[in-house]
Amino acid sequence: MISEPSSGASAASKATHSAGDRWQAPLAGGAARGPQAAGIEQIAGRVEDGARISPAEALLLHDHADMLTLGRLADLVRRRKHPRNVVTYIVDRNVNPTNVCITDCGFCAFYRRPKHGESYVLSREEIHSKFDELAALDGRQALMQGGHHPYLKTDWWCELLTDLAARYPAINLHALSAPELDHLAKLDKRPVEHVIRDLKAAGLGSVPGAGAEILVERVRKIIAPKKTSTDRWLEVHRRVHEAGLRSSATMMFAHVETPAERIEHLERVRALQDETGGFTAFACWTMQPDGVPEQELYPAKATPGVYLRVQALSRIYLDNIENIQTSYVTQGLKMAQITLRYGCNDFGGTMMEENVVSAAGCMNLSPIEQIERQITRAGFTPLRRNSWYGIVDERYDGSRAPRNREEAATHAAAGSVA
Repeated sequence: MISEPSSGASAASKATHSAGDRWQAPLAGGAARGPQAAGIEQIAGRVEDGARISPAEALLLHDHADMLTLGRLADLVRRRKHPRNVVTYIVDRNVNPTNVCITDCGFCAFYRRPKHGESYVLSREEIHSKFDELAALDGRQALMQGGHHPYLKTDWWCELLTDLAARYPAINLHALSAPELDHLAKLDKRPVEHVIRDLKAAGLGSVPGAGAEILVERVRKIIAPKKTSTDRWLEVHRRVHEAGLRSSATMMFAHVETPAERIEHLERVRALQDETGGFTAFACWTMQPDGVPEQELYPAKATPGVYLRVQALSRIYLDNIENIQTSYVTQGLKMAQITLRYGCNDFGGTMMEENVVSAAGCMNLSPIEQIERQITRAGFTPLRRNSWYGIVDERYDGSRAPRNREEAATHAAAGSVA
């Protein structure tokens, strides 16, 4: 049984849930000889010259460029940034200390309302057991998110992080998305930078980019009306970077957004990266609509071609973010392998455990050996990394920096919030 759909869903929003369906991917012949061919060629030349493209140029590529052109340009940008023919990955796992959440996102099949029969808060012993399994594999990261629990405040998280940091010093605590941090600030009734300060002192090492969905208010009011706004998501990440912590950025697409709104999302991320330099990586994936509370309001699952198109475009557009991560968990290993030639240089995590997208019937976890085999078969050398993209692989003889959050801090204000 799942929670009741959010009251934010309305008859008016149902029509909007298929707003992006009218777009049709261009055929290669039409892109090469059609009315947009000259514009595509001009933009391709700018990318080849290393110039930054504009939102309007990105939209033209999205709507009219063929897949081979997008792939060629994305691969060019990847090779410029990562010329050593290496693809990285991290040994990690997801740990969800609780599934209780009060934001009622209609696209989430994982969460449960407070007092629901399937709601939980893991005991400290259960969390230790999960970390023990990760440590046994020389794991380097635990992705910890818990939704918006109405009673677990910052002190609860600080106690947990302090305990885990002491017990497992080699495992980075990659925890608490921007909406969760904002939620804690509201529960505590104090500024979010104070929450971040206390969590960092307790052992928080970096912040995941979850909760971004699409950074456009029209979209957020439809799919997540109770969640942090676009401006607030960006502001929380700004404060994270100013505190000397790095974070990632994400995008969940192929639901109610238009192509132009996908580009707007990328632009908002790129603009903040220009300001802070705090994003380590960008990852995107298509929405998994099966089994979510508002499944009937969403279009059918997007095709692999749509995913590959947006994945390639993100590498072309986000010229100031070093790493683009594939999403094998939602797209499968074969598609992830293809994305290594469409701009991706990172395979993400081994994710010994995953609960959120798997709740929507999407489960593509793979062991370390299988991930390395896929990377090798694509013509790359697989190397293990840490949360900040420093190499921890014993097979590597180059620089291993950054080795920790202090070495990874890039913002001018890093360290100013103790």
